[in-house]
Amino acid sequence: MMFIYGVLFYIFALFIVLSASGVVIARNPVYSVFFLILAFFNASGLFILLGAEFLAATLVIVYVGAVAVLFLFVVMMLNIKIESLKVFLSNNFKFILLLCGILLADLLFVIYSTNKFDVSHVFKADVVENIQNTQHIGGVLYTKFILPFQLSGLVLFVAMVSAIVLTHRFRKSVKKQDISIQISRNKENSLKIIKSIKVGQGVDPIIK
Repeated sequence: MMFIYGVLFYIFALFIVLSASGVVIARNPVYSVFFLILAFFNASGLFILLGAEFLAATLVIVYVGAVAVLFLFVVMMLNIKIESLKVFLSNNFKFILLLCGILLADLLFVIYSTNKFDVSHVFKADVVENIQNTQHIGGVLYTKFILPFQLSGLVLFVAMVSAIVLTHRFRKSVKKQDISIQISRNKENSLKIIKSIKVGQGVDPIIK
């Protein structure tokens, strides 16, 4: 049995690495989202091997069924121009390189701090018998990690609003709501009374 678990672990881990590489390497952003969905499915397989079936189901339902699909539609509607993106990357190459260096240094610092200092007490949770992992995760999430949980919801809300704004930018064909025009409308500029209509001519539009 342990041999089967080991084989499944390496299979899922290999597909996660390959799909994550495809997210970065793929030139088409739609294909990148598909590779991201594949990485989520394989990560859920690893959670099942660890006995965390609730996290596996949550990963598939939330990230694959909602976030990844939403991201896919956003990417398809953004109409990204590859040439302009290349120009932007070439003009800001030094800044992007500096940002990548800062992120890499931050990641190395976290790894060094984890290995040097004992941080097990931060993530340690009391194991209680006869309690399902769903109830246990909910208890830990809404007690010790309530602030990060609420902040993650705020970040997702900002991301949703940003996606809507990016989708509607520079598109004149999209009908937008103008509150000031709606409030200023009255009977004189929105209503036209016609008493007699000539046959074969029709009626002119009320408002152009």
